[in-house]
Amino acid sequence: MFGKRGTLDARPEAKPIAPAPVRANPQPERRAAPSAVPSLVSQDGGSIRRSTEFYEVKASIFSALIETIDLAQLSKLDVETAREEIRDIVGDIVSLKSIVMSIAEQEDMLDDICNDVLGYGPLEPLLARDDITDIMVNGAHSTYIEVQGRMQATGVHFRDNTQLMNICQRIVSQVGRRVDESSPICDARLPDGSRVNVIAPPLAIDGPTLTIRKFRKDKLTLGQLVKYGTITAEGATVLEIIGRSRCNVVISGGTGSGKTTLLNCLTAFIEQQERIITCEDAAELQLQQPHVVRLETRPPNLEGEGEITMRDLVRNCLRMRPERIIVGEVRGPEAFDLLQAMNTGHDGSMGTLHANSPREAISRLESMITMGGFNLPSKTLKEMIVNSVDVVVQVMRLRDGSRRITHVTEILGMEGDVVTMQDIFVFDMLGEDANGRILGRHRSTGIGRPRFWERARYFNEENRLAAALDAADKGEAALQPG
Repeated sequence: MFGKRGTLDARPEAKPIAPAPVRANPQPERRAAPSAVPSLVSQDGGSIRRSTEFYEVKASIFSALIETIDLAQLSKLDVETAREEIRDIVGDIVSLKSIVMSIAEQEDMLDDICNDVLGYGPLEPLLARDDITDIMVNGAHSTYIEVQGRMQATGVHFRDNTQLMNICQRIVSQVGRRVDESSPICDARLPDGSRVNVIAPPLAIDGPTLTIRKFRKDKLTLGQLVKYGTITAEGATVLEIIGRSRCNVVISGGTGSGKTTLLNCLTAFIEQQERIITCEDAAELQLQQPHVVRLETRPPNLEGEGEITMRDLVRNCLRMRPERIIVGEVRGPEAFDLLQAMNTGHDGSMGTLHANSPREAISRLESMITMGGFNLPSKTLKEMIVNSVDVVVQVMRLRDGSRRITHVTEILGMEGDVVTMQDIFVFDMLGEDANGRILGRHRSTGIGRPRFWERARYFNEENRLAAALDAADKGEAALQPG
């Protein structure tokens, strides 16, 4: 007979009579029962510590489970129904094998097995937490997370490097990529857009290394960045006007400084009817407009063929009638094509790059074009940058883990061979509080009219821009730690 969810009873005489059941075998094979295994799981400072016996018992149960269920049928069920099916079968296996464990240990074992079968194993509890921004797995027995800008060790362990490698392969295969000894480095993404990097042996000596940059379920807005002290309200208004006025923007910053988050915030001010094309190594931007085309690079195949580079994407998207081009991260010669696009009618294009100051961002753009094999004079490259980029927004992750917009800088022109720039806002550090959190304020430099004033007037934003700059000139309030 079928049970309530379509599985077979454990009775040997039961026979399937309707759609194929999840259980491939009516009853798990009886095997020698292991000895009692108390204290499979313990708590250590809030982290779950699993004993060696835990993994031995889990391996025994897992093997019996795989022999019992039909994975093809299980994959057709929704997650909750599949968990209930697995729960029933695991309960039968525990009973048949006479495994001694408490209810709490059995629930923990069940969660672990469900995560292995349906998800990403030990990573599932970390992926479910919205306060974690980064997950860093350094081999099977070392996992760190970043919470509120600070690194923390966790008690999360994998059974061995083989289990970790299987999970890495499951993640990258979802986006049509692979990771193995012949291709040990891979960028991928999770279904929610979280960015994933995997580097496997033999390059990673101590086992597969997995790094996940998580995205918040509730997408940050400029208003929330004001609340967290990343920018002042007046500065946020200026950034909003920059976005609405179709200024070409480069967001500069170090690793983990919040470049992609800020880029997502600025794209919120793009008009709904505009056609936007994004180019990324691993698609992670979360645009809300209806007319968005998302492009993603592709690594070479086993024969070393079929690679699609970022430059290929940027050059091709120029033939797709874009109104705005957004490059997730400018790393190489695609900088030349992006600048060409910015300078040939695709106003309002945006991109991010790694640099530590607005001045360095300009130098980085020039260097990336030169490394791409373009034999152009330095002055010609600088003039191209000046004619293409309107504003550089610098973001920084401070030593207390907080993230601040430290400069909003516009590019003015050339004086000889030097690019001239002026800051609209800068961040001044004032000290730190008793808890080591950095105190500071965003200060307006007091310029009368920025270079993009006429552009703001064209979009009827000059009054808001004047009011925001005037309020910033008068404001002296310090930012509290976010």
